[in-house]
Amino acid sequence: MTTLVLAVPASAQDFDLVINGGRVMDPETMFDGIANLGIKDGRIAAITQDAISGKEVIEAAGLVVAPGFIDTHFHAVDPFGTKLGVADGITTGMDLESGAMPVGAWYAQRERDGSQTNFGTTSGLGTARMIVHDPELQIGVPIDAANQFTFGGKAGADGVVGWSLTRSNIDQMNEIMKLLDEDLREGALGVGVPAAYMARGLTSYELFQAQRAAARYGRLVSVHTRYHLNSQTPTEAPIALDEVLVNAMLLRAPLLLAHDNDYGWWENEEKLQLARAQGFNVWGEYYPFAAGSTLVSADFLRPDQWEAVNGYKYEETIYDPTADKFLSKDEYLAAVRDRPDLTIIVHIPPRMAWLKYWPTIPEMVVASDAMVGLDKDGNPLPWEADVSLYAGHPRTASSYSATLQLGRENGVPLMFTLAQLSYWSAKHLGDTGLRAMQERGRVQVGKIADLTLFDPENVAPRASYKAGENGLPPVGIPYVIVNGTIVVKESEVLPVKPGQAIRFPVEAAGRYQPVDVEGWLGAHAINVPDLHTLDDTGAGAELKQ
Repeated sequence: MTTLVLAVPASAQDFDLVINGGRVMDPETMFDGIANLGIKDGRIAAITQDAISGKEVIEAAGLVVAPGFIDTHFHAVDPFGTKLGVADGITTGMDLESGAMPVGAWYAQRERDGSQTNFGTTSGLGTARMIVHDPELQIGVPIDAANQFTFGGKAGADGVVGWSLTRSNIDQMNEIMKLLDEDLREGALGVGVPAAYMARGLTSYELFQAQRAAARYGRLVSVHTRYHLNSQTPTEAPIALDEVLVNAMLLRAPLLLAHDNDYGWWENEEKLQLARAQGFNVWGEYYPFAAGSTLVSADFLRPDQWEAVNGYKYEETIYDPTADKFLSKDEYLAAVRDRPDLTIIVHIPPRMAWLKYWPTIPEMVVASDAMVGLDKDGNPLPWEADVSLYAGHPRTASSYSATLQLGRENGVPLMFTLAQLSYWSAKHLGDTGLRAMQERGRVQVGKIADLTLFDPENVAPRASYKAGENGLPPVGIPYVIVNGTIVVKESEVLPVKPGQAIRFPVEAAGRYQPVDVEGWLGAHAINVPDLHTLDDTGAGAELKQ
């Protein structure tokens, strides 16, 4: 146990909130000891063995006082989904994979509505492509995970799912990059790239330009890679990490590998560790389940991939939580046609053998991929709805408690698990210059009081794949504190909204730089006067197909 006891100044004896006698654990300093903790004005003001008093007191004997859990893959942007997440100990939920657009309007709306957790977003490349390639949608409102699936499903009504399947020409690519740049100017945390959903439409150069757009601001790209899930050559999943990792290294830009819990994860994590050893800010994330969740119309579930390449059977892997049943191939195809925005659960058998290893990988962080709170008919649930009405993946309600249980049962040091649940996400994001994350993910005097209190011997998930149990809260997480305010008290989620925006400062001018052929030749070729006619090496003909 590291000893670190800070004296309490005489002028600060009365705190807004006191946590007495808990096991305070801080993964950055490795402090681990029984102490009293005082909170004032939303920050940790004292960690001491002296007696302290406050307006409200939590007796925490037998509980760990940990940094609040940070989720970098949080699609549960609605009040009900957020309620499930905060009960699992999440104090900051950011959708870095699919993101939102336009980011300025999105943050303004979230701040008006209020949130139980801190919130943040990237700019979504998929949404930018939808705006450019599916103009018939006439969106007109901020898009995030709450309505993104609906618009994505409608995009094919004209016979072409443009955002997913259409390749951009240079003008379209520039238009897309201009949208991303405006969001970055407005404080987006980076760019979210769900490449697996647009593997056939997104060119490698457009992906490179998206990473470059974020790199101009020193911000991350979070990528759901192009060949995710593929286990066969020539499209093995790790090849898709190579695509974005080399871009990140050349641009010296941060990279977050989303969904690194499938085939090739071991190769991916080895490469990320090697890159970090060379000073690159790159890392990956997982959630502790052997099944995923996505749109039934996700491009990578089509038969020539799911059956022919990966060898899976629909009736064993594709589960509809709204109907509480697995789908046959015919039922799957009918759902793609009739209900393209249906959220389904995807069972991936090989994960069962890999699951126990993920909690032991340094700087591989936990991120829930929590989904919006929908009932069995696909309707959004209000905040006050009973959790038994939630029809979705149990990861929304139990990724963090499940990781704590998994680590305990496999002898993983608790401090290591807490780093996966909070500190390493804060550290990597903080290293991009994000001040809000430099002040979170730690239990230290002066840091923001985002804290999760749990029983280390008994914390466990209750949510399951069974209908009616998808959203059950865990046991053993009696208190969650966000910005110094108690949000979960004696395991009850309270109707309070102390969450703050996690965002970069808005800048006066953007950094957009269009791509054009003449400019490219000027930068990358010598000037030969006789080259009067530009040769696009066949790219133009390819793009017209």
